Formats: sequence, structure tokens, C-alpha cells
Amino acid sequence: MSTFKAVRIDKDDAGYRAALVDFNDADLMDGDVTVRVTHSTVNYKDGLAITGKSPVVRRFPMIPGVDFCGVVEASAHEGIAPGDKVILNGWGVGESHLGGFAQKARVRGDWLVPLPAGLEAAQAMAIGTAGYTAMLCLMALEKHGITPAMGPAIVTGAAGGVGSVAVTLLKQAGFHVIASTRRPEEADYLKGLGADEIVDTKEFEGAPRPLMKERWAAGIDTVGSLTLAHVLAATRYNGAIAACGLAQGMDLPTTVAPFILRAVALLGVESVQCSKAKRIEAWGRLARELDKDKLASMTTHVPFDSVMDVARDIVQGKIRGRVVVDMA
Repeated sequence: MSTFKAVRIDKDDAGYRAALVDFNDADLMDGDVTVRVTHSTVNYKDGLAITGKSPVVRRFPMIPGVDFCGVVEASAHEGIAPGDKVILNGWGVGESHLGGFAQKARVRGDWLVPLPAGLEAAQAMAIGTAGYTAMLCLMALEKHGITPAMGPAIVTGAAGGVGSVAVTLLKQAGFHVIASTRRPEEADYLKGLGADEIVDTKEFEGAPRPLMKERWAAGIDTVGSLTLAHVLAATRYNGAIAACGLAQGMDLPTTVAPFILRAVALLGVESVQCSKAKRIEAWGRLARELDKDKLASMTTHVPFDSVMDVARDIVQGKIRGRVVVDMA
């Protein structure tokens, strides 16, 4: 098809706006692989891009969507052939390169990873950047030498996309999981994913003391700011926190006390520019290790024409778990 449906963001004298439009494949950006997109997903970053709440988009017009899964239509890239099923996460797609909220995409083959055995396309997008990031966090904790025997693990923003997968992965890895959320009504949902305890985020309001009672040995933080400062101050000796989000803010009002008095490690986890080898490792582990029933329980499926409504809801904290977009 020469035209296809896409969400397009424009910014001009008329303002910032997103709309579902007909897009011509002649206007796709350069790349050596063209993919028919079958599924995508809505991440917090996508919500920021569509609503304009944060300067995520760096060129206009832009098709948002940092994730997609689909079938290769044409390829000039060695090792990728028409008919291959592929996944894309990150690489500036949906920010500086036309992204996944379209029925067709043209990208560099180096950005793609094969859909691993054991995953359907819809399941891959139920995981998406959020679940893939959660696995990168678990891998970072493991590489640092953190084990369940050292103590519990906390997940902040636990009812969100990254948090939901993180709770499940940590539980499956053998940790006693503490889920932190500002939505106490999600307690049953989180316990169903594997949480052993629920902590109200209200506990993390106000400035933390430099050191607080030791409560956990590990953590996956999606929130940043004051919440991360509290989490660090309550981390056990030789513990580690993997930080991957900034939903509360980019600031970190803490002290050096957790790092120099308890040997706590803060592990930064970045998913956009991650190496292809690490991506393939993470996706392979997700295909093998993530409980598919729990994945289904945290996932909502929506049609393509509802993407913009979902984007607004996710920024307002109204979405729990993961959202799969059927691009048909």
C-alpha cells in the first residue's frame, strides 16, 4: 500500500497537535528495512510525546511510538529477509525518526531484533520497552551480585508498565517483592503479579534523612526524585538500586551517606541506545522466563484509533500495566 494510517504530530504557528492521518510511504525516512507494523504499545514516553507534556519529539512532523513489532516487507540489510518477524525498541524512533504508531515503518536493520521463539507479536508488545527495561534492570542487579538471599527487593511505580513486569520478574527470580504505588486500590492486582507487600508512596513524601532503617537489598525505581532518595536511604548495606525512570522528576535530593556509609550502588539503566547483543539477551530471557499468564493479566488490548486517548490517560496515571495496540 502506498498510503497507510499513522499518528502524526505537528508543531507550527497553529500549535502542537496529534492526529490520525493517511501517510504516504514515500515520506518515510531513510532506512534499509521496511516493516509492516502489526502491533505497537503505549509507553509513558509515548504519552509525553503525543500530549506535548515534555519535549520528547525532536523533529516535526513526527510519527510517535518508540516500539513496534511486525513483518519485514523489504530489506537491503544482510541477515534480514522479507517475511521475518522483528521487534524494535528505542534508537530515537518516535522522537527523531518516524516511529511505531503507523502501519508501516522504515528503519535501519541494525535497530531490529528478531522476534524470539516462544513469543507472539502481541505478547512482545505487551512486554515492549517497559518490560524490556525491567529485564535490563534485573540483569544489572544480577551483574552487580545482588541475590534474593541478601534481602527483599522494592519496585517503585509498581502498577505502571515497567513496574508491573519488574514485580513479576523479581518474584520469579526468587525475591521477596515490595511493591510501592500511589494507587492502593491496585493492591490485589500487584499481589496477583507476585508482590508480597504493598507500600503506599505517601511514605516517601518529604525530605528523607540521610540514612533510614534498612528495609531492602535491591530495587527497581521508575519514579526518580524524592521517591528514589527515600529508597536509597533505606537500602541495606551492599545493596543496589537500578534506576530507569523519572515519572516524579529528574532531580535526586539525596546525600552521599547511602553510598559511602552503606556501600549502596545506584545502577543507571538505559534502554534506547543499548547494544544489540544485550537486547537479544534481554528479549531471549523474557521469552523464556516471563510468566505468560501474568503478562496477560497485566495487559489491555486497544485498537489503533484509540492510541491518543490512551496516551493522555497514561500521562495522568490512569493506566495500569501494559497496553497493546492492534495496528490493523
